[in-house]
Amino acid sequence: MDQFKGQPRLPKFAVPKRYDIHLIPDLNTCQFTGSVSIDLDIVETTRFIVLNVAELSIDNRSVSLAAKSSSKVFEPTKVELVEDDEILVLEFSENLPVGMGVLAIGFEGVLNDKMKGFYRSTYEHNGQKKNMAVTQFEPADARRCFPCWDEPACKATFKITLDVPSELVALSNMPVIEEKVDGHQKTVSYQESPIMSTYLVAVVIGLFDYVEDHTSDGIKVRVYCQVGKADQGKFALYVAVKTLELYKEYFAVPYSLPKLDMIAIPDFAAGAMENYGLVTYRETALLYDDKHSAAANKQRVATVVAHELAHQWFGNLVTMEWWTHLWLNEGFATWVSYLATDSLFPEWKIWTQFLDESTEGLRLDGLAESHPIEVDINHAREIDEIFDAISYRKGASVIRMLQSYLGAEVFQRSLASYIKRYACSNAKTEDLWTALEEGSGEPVNKLMNSWTKQKGYPVVAVKVKEQKLEFEQSQFLSSGSPGEGQWIVPITLCCGSYDVHKNFLLQNKSETLDIREFLGCSISKEGDNAACTWIKLNVNQSGFYRVKYDEDLAAKLRSAIEKKNLSETDRFGILDDSFALCMARQLSLTSLLNLMGSYREETEYTVVSNLISISYKVLRIVADARPELLDYVNQFFICLFQYSAERLGWDPKQGESHLDAMLRGEILGALALFGHDETLNEASKRFHAFLEDRNTPLLPPDLRKAVYVAVMQKVSSSDRSGYESLLRVYRETDLSQEKTRILGSLASCTDVNIILEVLNFILSSEVRSQDAVFGLAVSREGRETAWKWLKDNWDHISKTWGSGFLITRFVSTIVSPFASFEKAAEIEEFFATRSKPSIARTLKQSLERVHINAKWVQNVQNEEHLAEAVKDLAFRKY
Repeated sequence: MDQFKGQPRLPKFAVPKRYDIHLIPDLNTCQFTGSVSIDLDIVETTRFIVLNVAELSIDNRSVSLAAKSSSKVFEPTKVELVEDDEILVLEFSENLPVGMGVLAIGFEGVLNDKMKGFYRSTYEHNGQKKNMAVTQFEPADARRCFPCWDEPACKATFKITLDVPSELVALSNMPVIEEKVDGHQKTVSYQESPIMSTYLVAVVIGLFDYVEDHTSDGIKVRVYCQVGKADQGKFALYVAVKTLELYKEYFAVPYSLPKLDMIAIPDFAAGAMENYGLVTYRETALLYDDKHSAAANKQRVATVVAHELAHQWFGNLVTMEWWTHLWLNEGFATWVSYLATDSLFPEWKIWTQFLDESTEGLRLDGLAESHPIEVDINHAREIDEIFDAISYRKGASVIRMLQSYLGAEVFQRSLASYIKRYACSNAKTEDLWTALEEGSGEPVNKLMNSWTKQKGYPVVAVKVKEQKLEFEQSQFLSSGSPGEGQWIVPITLCCGSYDVHKNFLLQNKSETLDIREFLGCSISKEGDNAACTWIKLNVNQSGFYRVKYDEDLAAKLRSAIEKKNLSETDRFGILDDSFALCMARQLSLTSLLNLMGSYREETEYTVVSNLISISYKVLRIVADARPELLDYVNQFFICLFQYSAERLGWDPKQGESHLDAMLRGEILGALALFGHDETLNEASKRFHAFLEDRNTPLLPPDLRKAVYVAVMQKVSSSDRSGYESLLRVYRETDLSQEKTRILGSLASCTDVNIILEVLNFILSSEVRSQDAVFGLAVSREGRETAWKWLKDNWDHISKTWGSGFLITRFVSTIVSPFASFEKAAEIEEFFATRSKPSIARTLKQSLERVHINAKWVQNVQNEEHLAEAVKDLAFRKY
């Protein structure tokens, strides 16, 4: 039996073809019993059958294999559960006949509270607390519900039967074919599913309302939610119906199941899960309330629904062969969700907002402790950690870069042929490249391997020398250290206007181009109007790389920003690259602040939003490096955002854009954090009006987060009233979005005693364990308090969240903001005896961030002329 231990994959001598699963959950005792019959094809002579099982009790007497060829029933002589490897090994006394057989197993399990496997979630109905039963099997937790070959390549069909209380709704992937009621219990049988992977099997049992619609070709679509919330499902229903129709056209393949259900689950670890035909969601990602949801909530519902429905083709119909190729699922679904959302809501300028995805990918991939898009997975325990910004965001960004390089039509055509070719089976990254290569005639495999098989990305340095442009690529690391990588970089550039643009592949470390030949113009000298005034690389940020300009080119771009000559995506890119270069100590903070000053009249949501997040980070570094300059920097940022704040005002305008509605809250929240008195006072007035009347027009949903943050800025141990009032609002609302808004605001307070109370509150039974991570966003003053709290509560946190990916959020959110080598050593020492595989990568990345911050602080401490520059910016009259 030892030969099967410690292996990353199951042996291949038996292949499952069909599962017949019968589950009987008890929602009072939170236990379940079940039986499974698996049609197996035994393809090699063997005395063993090895499959996945975790946290189930197997009834050894129930285990048997009936061979179809001889009608003989084989019973195992040994049944061993190997807990470490989550496998069940069955040993028989003689070789099993090659060919088809039926493996029968009876089992029992617990409806756990870990939000994975077959678990319980709680809800209230008529004032009573009730349990519902829910499944979450991705990546490798179907084995916690029934014995199975729990690997994406082991596709089979599934026939499911449930015994449940007769008053409850019981859903699965397929429509119900029969329901037999027997007193208080009923037996529900479902149609057999098409061929699919175990991680996509789903069951949900509870009390629900629903809204329903149909696509133009007759697919029934429903949104299920808690009783009384059905109206909040209407927006997601509209998006789902339209998106299914859009994808049918885009992929040139119809949706392959007879129905699509989407359901809001009160306790849910991820954002959503694409189970075939039964998609599960956090309430915040599916429900939209006209009165109490913000514009940002509406946008989130649209993009998450579009993402999960993309998986019905890309992931469910065509499935990755192994978790190494997870990015194919997630990167692709992320990219295509923007395509769908843009088609439904063009006024949201969602492709500009896509830059936030790219930036998150670039931030994580700028770490030496990043990982390649395709990452080797040797054990199920390692899979959770790669559901990160590399798989999703870098994955989506390189797909966008490739689509932009090949052209939209060629890309779509090739994609449709890929989906037809691999429908109902499994594919690897190379299979997608081959399809795109065949469709485009371009060397896609060669081009893309440099982006998926090695970690990191390049920074392309560009300078002008005697009418020649010199390009040089090197790996960009946020630490400022040199890296080893080299890429094939699709360079796009514009010169003085978007009409003068060129593309080429930078395949070497460096290249030189003659500007006159290449662009048909020359770089301007002062007073020469006919020539090119500025040069911008990575036009519209379609490439996954950073650009470093020489001083002369950078100055010309700064002037182009002030004159509004550049597109919003390019304005975003210049700012984001400059911030990254400043963190990597390749650009002074003085230069970055001067550049930020050029954005004072910026009005585009995505650009201003990034300007705000960069301001927060700069503020933290200045506080650690040069605290005496803090007031001046705050003053400069208040000046910087005043223009936008005055343009937008406090009250929504008739017919204003979705983007202005989102920006207003972000700007006012920023001014509150920078200590702008007028903003803090106005927020306080509006909050009091809201406490008197929850429907007051003075505090629309888009403003609430900003106002809650402002309220917490005035809270202290001696004046707790704002804090107590917010807790009261939290306790009274049943809207998840409102609860998370409040949780995300509480720890922004500057009083460490209050912060400790907030952190203890998120561990209480009043906060669902899925939501605790929202309360970790502590102010700069609370860093040390949060770290001490994490150490004191680590055993409890590790026990409660340790088996899913949420544990990584505790580590990264609390560790990453520090900025000293001593603190890094202290953190490392604490975790030396407490690390485990599920947090190992996150811990290394967080510690690397602390080191990067510490070096950045040293750099800023030594920066000459910073004080004069900051004072000048703070008092400059615009």
